[in-house]
Amino acid sequence: MGIARKYAVRLGEEHGWSVYVHRGVHQALGRLLDGLPDDGRVSHSELRRRLAGTNLPMRHTAEVLAALDLLHEDREPSARDWVERRTAELPDGFAADVRGWLLWLLDGDARTRPRALGTLHSYFGSVRPIVERWAEHRSQLREVTREDVTEVVGDLRGSQYTAALTALRSLFHYAKKHRRVFTNPLRGIRVGRRPPGPLMPMSDAEITHVQTTATSPAARLAVVLAAVHAARGEAIRALLLDDLDFRQDRITIDGNVQPMGNLTRAALRAWLAERQTHWPLTLNRHVMVSRQTANGTGPVSTYFLKRQLTLHGVSLDRVRADRVLGEAIATGADPLHLTAVFDLSETTAVKYAILARQLLVPSTGFMSTLRQSSCR
Repeated sequence: MGIARKYAVRLGEEHGWSVYVHRGVHQALGRLLDGLPDDGRVSHSELRRRLAGTNLPMRHTAEVLAALDLLHEDREPSARDWVERRTAELPDGFAADVRGWLLWLLDGDARTRPRALGTLHSYFGSVRPIVERWAEHRSQLREVTREDVTEVVGDLRGSQYTAALTALRSLFHYAKKHRRVFTNPLRGIRVGRRPPGPLMPMSDAEITHVQTTATSPAARLAVVLAAVHAARGEAIRALLLDDLDFRQDRITIDGNVQPMGNLTRAALRAWLAERQTHWPLTLNRHVMVSRQTANGTGPVSTYFLKRQLTLHGVSLDRVRADRVLGEAIATGADPLHLTAVFDLSETTAVKYAILARQLLVPSTGFMSTLRQSSCR
C-alpha cells in the first residue's frame, strides 16, 4: 500500500494532477488494496465495480496499479468498442461489412498481420464519407461499381487520393476474400499518388458541411483558428492560454502574433466557458484540453481533432488552404503579404500567389468566385 501511494505522488507530480486527483487516487488505492495479499492483483472489472458511483478517479488509479503490476486486465480491448461504436453510425446496408473489415484488420488472420489502431482510424476516416455517398444510391457494398469508385475519388488529390484508394482496396480485398462481394470494383486501379490538382476556393456545399459538422465549442474553435488564422492542427493543439491576449485583442499562433478579431474571440470564449465547466481545477495550460489531458500538462492527441472533425469529413488543411488562398485573391496575389500575415515560407507563399493570379484572370471565369471570396 505504501509503495503504491508513494508512486502515485510521484506520478501525479510528473503529470500535474490537482490536489483533488491526488486525494482521490489515495482513497481509491485504500479501497482496493486493503486486505489484498502481497502477491495479489486487482482485476479491472473489480476496480470498476468497487469505485462505481464514488467519483474517485478510476483511470489514474488504474495507471498506478498497472505501473506496479498490480492490475489484471480483463476487459475487452477498447479498440473493439471503438469499432462497434463508429460502424453503428453507418448506413444499415454497409455497417456489417465495414465492421467485419475493421475487426479483420484489428485481429488479422493466418495470412494477414494485425494492424495498429491508428491504421484503423485512418482507414475509417477515409472510407466513411465515401460509404455515406454511396448509400444515397446503393443499398449495400456488393452493388458498388467501378464507376462509383472513380466518381468518389475523382475530386481527390495528393495524399487524400492515395489514402482513399488504399483504404478502399483493403475494404474490397476483405469483402472479396470473405465473399461479401461478387467482384472487386478496384481491380486494375492503381493507387499511386495523384499529383495535387489546382487548389480552388471552397464550394458552398463544402462550407455548409463544415458549418453543420462543427457544432461543439471545441470543433468550432478549431475551424475558426484554421479559417481565420490559417492555423495548422499541430499549432491548434499546442496553443497555450498564455498565447491569448484579450486585453490587446491579439493571439499568438505558432510564434506569429495576429489580431484576434470578433469571430475568434467569440469562439475562444465559448470554448473556455465549456473548459471551465468541465475542468475548473485543471493545471493544464493548453487551450485545448480533454478528459484525458485535463489532469496532466500535455496537449490533446492528434485523434482529438480527428474525432471532432476529420472522421466527419471536415479537413482542417482544406479550411486553412482556403483561408490563405482567399487572402491571396483579396490582396492582389502578393506573396510578401502572405508571408507576413501567416508566417509562410517563401516557396509556399509564392505557390498561393501563383494560384491566386490564375484565378484573378477574367478569362478563367472565376471572377464570381473572387467576389464571393472577398465577401466572406
